[in-house]
Parts: sequence; structure tokens; C-alpha cells
Amino acid sequence: MRLSRRALLTAAATATAAFAATHTTRTTPTTTTSHADPLRTGFEQLQASGYAALRGRRVGVVTNPTGVTRDVRHIVDVMHADPHVELTAVFGPEHGFRGTAQAGGSEGRYDDPATGLPVYDTYLKSGKPLADVFTASGVDTVVFDIQDVGARFYTYIWTLYDCMEAARLAGKRFVVLDRPNPVTGRAAQGPVLHKEFATFVGRQPIAQAHGMTVAELARLFNGEFLAAPVELTTVLMSGWKRSDFYDASGLPWVPPSPNMPTADTALVYSGTCLFEGTNLSEGRGTTRPFELLGAEDIDGRWALEANQLKVPGVRFREAYFAPTFSKFQGKTIGGVQIHVHDRAAYDPVRTGIALLVTAKKVWSGFAWRSDHWIDKLTGSAKVRTMIDAGATTDEVVAAWQDELKAFQKIRKDYLLYG
Repeated sequence: MRLSRRALLTAAATATAAFAATHTTRTTPTTTTSHADPLRTGFEQLQASGYAALRGRRVGVVTNPTGVTRDVRHIVDVMHADPHVELTAVFGPEHGFRGTAQAGGSEGRYDDPATGLPVYDTYLKSGKPLADVFTASGVDTVVFDIQDVGARFYTYIWTLYDCMEAARLAGKRFVVLDRPNPVTGRAAQGPVLHKEFATFVGRQPIAQAHGMTVAELARLFNGEFLAAPVELTTVLMSGWKRSDFYDASGLPWVPPSPNMPTADTALVYSGTCLFEGTNLSEGRGTTRPFELLGAEDIDGRWALEANQLKVPGVRFREAYFAPTFSKFQGKTIGGVQIHVHDRAAYDPVRTGIALLVTAKKVWSGFAWRSDHWIDKLTGSAKVRTMIDAGATTDEVVAAWQDELKAFQKIRKDYLLYG
């Protein structure tokens, strides 16, 4: 099935303008930009072309507060004021278009006060119900521009997937404006989702830390997972290399969600978000979510035990904190703070597993969430059952290597940058 899909897509390949690459091909485009060149996002490339990819189209944009220019103007405001593009609708994901909703929430349907544009809610919509939203909006082209953080369970990439499928069902064209993966695109890391564990924190079998940009993911989704390809254009960045962390981009960091305040948060998130599947705090309600972890009755033994593992690139500090909301709200709890000292050596997923293993070892109160949410986050029951059986960090990490290698083999054909 996969081979025939790839053959079909390759046969349908077409050339594109320099600012864009359409996904009707499995052949990896060649990029010739120099690392010395300043990074230009997909939106900057689109704008510089006079919105050539959108000319003559009624456009709707799927975006949130991260859809900004380098001078922090929102692209919706910029496009609305530009006569070269006919922007007629906005589609908001989890947390909303303007970002006012907390985790698990959205802003609903309203008219944007700044532009007067209708804003439609996409959160928790997929398939025909989402296709009906696109149809009702009157657009013929759906544009996606949201900053991702590189983790399978960060929901915006599944908003991308759902919107691509809905656009296909509604007969709409789909355009993805690329942005950097803030934690680099060097490698995929961690377990791969098993399809029977698919949810909105993981629709399809990709690695926990996928190491791809949203445009690359869009090509992967189109080539491997959609029922049939959508008419897809990906507007690429220039000046980005796979080894670049976000601070090399020169772009402002806008929190993609309320608990992703800095690029440092994104660096650890694909590992420490696993603590959402436990009874420990993952740091929500503090100024360093996903960097601070803890619970009542935990003391310095956890940091000591974790540091003895000598996990590459990271050290653990004994820490005490009082979350202002979420788990242990208003209570002073103990735990660790993660301090990454060598980003190149750091593996966030291995680190997350090491912290789970050691937390269970030193704290008798350790428990998984009763709904086994950890299985949805890791993509199978394997991590939970191995840790419960006393497996070491190395043993747990070794258990997913075969499936990770299989994903890496598929992934490489969809990469767009050197």
C-alpha cells in the first residue's frame, strides 16, 4: 500500500516556484541556502512573492498567537491590510486564535475585533464536521501557520493533520507556511505511536520527538497517512539548517500555549510531558513548566538518584515549589529542576524515561494516572509496563529502537532542509 502511494506521488511530481514546494512528490527537494543567510519564514517568503501562491483565492488561515512576523505583527493583521490577498476567515486551534484559552479549551466562534473577520473553532473537530466548517466559511484555500515545538503529543500538528484531511474532503487547497523546529531537526527520538493508541495527542505512527518542521510533517501526512492526498503547497523557509536551535533563528518567541513560555520549555517538553501521565506535578502553575517536576514528600533523594545515571547533557537540581494551579495547587512540594548544559548531547525522551524510573524508585507514592494516559503519550503500553517491571532506563530506550529505525527510514524522504 505504501509503495504504491509513493509511486503515485512521485509520478505526479510538479515543479514549483522558488518560494514553495508542492507535495505531489516523494523526492526530497534540494535546498541551496547558506547558513550565513538570515532565516526567512514561510510567511516571509510568501509575502515577498506578493502572495503569489494565494493569488485569486479566497483564503482562510489556521493560526494562533505564534503566527507573527519578526516585528511581532500577526500575519492575519498583515494579510488583512494587504490588497494582494483576499483573507476572508480565520480558524482557531486549541487555546484559540488569540490564545486566551487554557489547555483543553478554545475560544469558540466569534468575529475578531481587530479585523472583523469571522473566527471559526477547529478544536476537537475532524473529518466531515471540520470539512463542513471550511465549506461554511466560503474559503477555497486553507493556510496553516503555527509554531510547533517538535513533540508528537503537542496538538497543533494533529490540527494540521485534521485540517488537511478536512480540506481534502471539502475540495479545498491547503498551504503550509513553514517555521523552525525549535529543538532542531537533527533526529527523531523516542517510541513510535501504535495505531491502537491513537488520540488527539497522537493520530499517526510518528516518533515522540519527530525532528521535523510542519511543512515536512505535512508532506509526510500527505504521502503516508491521509486517505488520499490533498492539493498541498508548502512554502519553505530559507536560511534554516537542521542543527539550528530556535535562538539561532533571530525570531521572537511567542508562547504557542500558556504552558510553553520559552524555547527552553520546548527543549525538555518531549520528555517531561510524560509526567502528565503520573500523579506528579509536571510544573504547571509555575514559571518553569516541564522543567520543574515534583510531588508531596519528595526530597533531595530524587535529584541524587537521577544525577547518578549521568544522563548526557543534563543535570538535576533538588527543587521545592508551590504550583498556583493544576496538581498540588497552593502546596509546597519537592522534586527536581532540569538544567540542560549541553544541548547537542541532550536527549529529552531518554531524560524523561530516566526521571520516571528514578521517581518510581525513590518515592513510594508514585502512581500512573488511573486512565493510563501515559500509554497515549508514549504511544503504547510498553513504557509503563516495563517501568512497572523494574526495567532500567537503557532497557526501556532499547525497546523502541526497531520501530524508531523504521520511522526514520520513512521520515528521511520527506525532509526539506540540510
